[in-house]
Amino acid sequence: MSDEDFSQVSMLSLFQAELETQSQALTSGLLALERDPVAADALEACMRAAHSLKGAARIIDLMPAVKVANAMEDCLVAAQRGHLRVRREHIDALLQGTDLLKLIASAPSSESVTSEVETFLAKLEGLSLPEPANVSRNSAADFADHAPEELAATRSASHLVGTEPQASASIGSDRMVRVTADSLNRLLGLAGESLMEARRLRPFADGLLRLKRLQSDLAGAFDDLHAMLPPVSKDEVVAEALAEAQRKLRLSQAFLAERLEELDSVDRKATDLANRLYDETLASRMRPFEDSVRHYARMVRDLGRTLGKRVRLEIVGGSTGIDRDILEQLDAPLGHLLRNAVDHGLETPEERLALGKTEEGLIRLEARHYAGLLQIAVVDDGRGIELARLRETIVARQLATRESAETLSETELLAFLFLPGFSMKQGVTDVSGRGVGLDAVQAMTKEVRGITSVSSEFGHGTRFQLQLPLTLSVLRTLLVDVDGEPYAFPLAGISKTMKLQRAQINLLQGRPHFRLNDRQVGLVTARELLNRGEPASEPDDLSVVVVDAGQSEAYGLIVDRFLGERELVIRPLDPRFAKIKDISAAALMEDGSPVLIFDVDDLLRSVEKLVSSGGLRTLRRAAGGPETGRRKRVLVIDDSLTVRELQRKMLGNHGYEVEVAIDGMDGWNAIRSGPFDLVVTDIDMPRMDGIELVNLIRNDAHLKNTPIMIVSYKDREEDRSRGLDAGADYYLTKGSFQDEALIHAVVDMIGEATG
Repeated sequence: MSDEDFSQVSMLSLFQAELETQSQALTSGLLALERDPVAADALEACMRAAHSLKGAARIIDLMPAVKVANAMEDCLVAAQRGHLRVRREHIDALLQGTDLLKLIASAPSSESVTSEVETFLAKLEGLSLPEPANVSRNSAADFADHAPEELAATRSASHLVGTEPQASASIGSDRMVRVTADSLNRLLGLAGESLMEARRLRPFADGLLRLKRLQSDLAGAFDDLHAMLPPVSKDEVVAEALAEAQRKLRLSQAFLAERLEELDSVDRKATDLANRLYDETLASRMRPFEDSVRHYARMVRDLGRTLGKRVRLEIVGGSTGIDRDILEQLDAPLGHLLRNAVDHGLETPEERLALGKTEEGLIRLEARHYAGLLQIAVVDDGRGIELARLRETIVARQLATRESAETLSETELLAFLFLPGFSMKQGVTDVSGRGVGLDAVQAMTKEVRGITSVSSEFGHGTRFQLQLPLTLSVLRTLLVDVDGEPYAFPLAGISKTMKLQRAQINLLQGRPHFRLNDRQVGLVTARELLNRGEPASEPDDLSVVVVDAGQSEAYGLIVDRFLGERELVIRPLDPRFAKIKDISAAALMEDGSPVLIFDVDDLLRSVEKLVSSGGLRTLRRAAGGPETGRRKRVLVIDDSLTVRELQRKMLGNHGYEVEVAIDGMDGWNAIRSGPFDLVVTDIDMPRMDGIELVNLIRNDAHLKNTPIMIVSYKDREEDRSRGLDAGADYYLTKGSFQDEALIHAVVDMIGEATG
């Protein structure tokens, strides 16, 4: 390596870089020794790391570091020769020595460092067994014959460029250069644009293929014309002109075919080159997952010691490449999840043994690429999450009533863990209990357009999973058409895409919904959100994108059609535009046309605002409704004469045709005798109550789509939920009659009395 490669780097900086690499090796080796005190490979690796650091420190005359590294090396050599057995106290002291070396490198002339070095040396010597007479403090010199200080200096430089000393002959081929993150970002953006530009050749080639087909059709037309002409002897001039035209057309066809072949070759080469350029540029931004998470093994071990637990961290998929920007943002969230796993997830050794588990708890930190996305998981084999206790915590913190908490599914219960300030810990400690952590994890995931999820099996462990984009510069999207213009949904923000039949749409609380996996999902048209006009025609099957922000209600957005998946190079919007409603960024299509990328969180807020304002009239028509051109019929069922008559008069005064029934049984007979556009029923009635009646209607093949409104004196939330869960579309309390809420609700559900 030439001297000029490090002309701008001080010797202390070189040592700090060497220390970063060797301290990772030391930490990994020491944690391995803690599990197996006589592991020869781990002892050898730790001793070599300490020896290399001693030599590097001596070269730059950093004597406190020389003393610390030498003491660590002596301890490890003694262990390797069988003069002492490595105990947990030795591991603690050697890890402390690693931290002390970092402190020395950051503040080499500090007076406090000197006293800490002396304290450390005394502590380490006190832990060592008496050494044989023929073994001195410099016993590591035997090893130095094979790895002299000069080799340590060579290793210091070689680690900076990612090579080993034995590969010194090829060091110059893999030199380290300084490139800023901004430069890499711009380079990746340009590589992405070159890829998009290369892909533009394909549509152009397809256009020329169409021209070739048109030429073939033209040649056929000339042949037909030639066949229709009279014999040559009668019109020789015309025949010669036609023959010349055919000859030139054939020449044109041959020329076009040659150019098409050349263009196809250029297209393949340009696309391949652009792909390789993009992949190589993207790879330059990637780092192995293990490089940035290896230090967590020490953190997990130390935290476990503090809490009286034995813990081992296992890294799975350490070679998985991850974008540097995402890795940086992952640091704090992964720290939260790992601390959470040690403190909340794992049991004490005594508890684990009583449960038939190993004394040592296991936490796995996993990384993998799946379906074009990055999946990071933190998995422990601990106690898992007790849903009953979580439900009690939710009620105790007044986040839900006991009745509603009992109805929550497992997924809905686990979602409470991500609320700010939420914790299942009874008290506050230095480690946890403040309710800070999981909400930060979810916030970071959303910031990079990802998704956080959690699953747990009580008694067996918990799994937190982050699904993230591979890079922040390129986004995998679903392209859709809305009023003739393309828009892009980030794939990470989509729960499902589907074709929905109009017959599957029903009204719930006066709003259009459809059922998806036993869940009612609200429907909104993308045209309404974007203030576009209504479509010229309304197809029977609707293209629906289901989006869900995690803590919000899911909604289905109706788009005009799907255009397929695309990888788009993100282009930030001009800051002079400020924040554009529902849009996060822009990109270019293969043909160079722009496409806007939806901000899913903002989009959901707009949907909720539109729903709360009642601005869903276009979709109500799409959902279909009762037949128009006649008076709409309403069946009122109530055992109270006063209530029946009040409802009958109110509805009759507004033009509806009304029939009444005195209880559920009477109502069931009435609804089967003739078609009704709406059923209005009470709950508490003799012979058959309203819930039973609703169930009968919903289970009848001919009546199941009839809109149903429950009107009851019961105004508790659990009563409302009971009625809606049974299949009612609307729930109204009888105390609302005087403000004509009944009429407004009926109009929302079935429209005016006559259509």
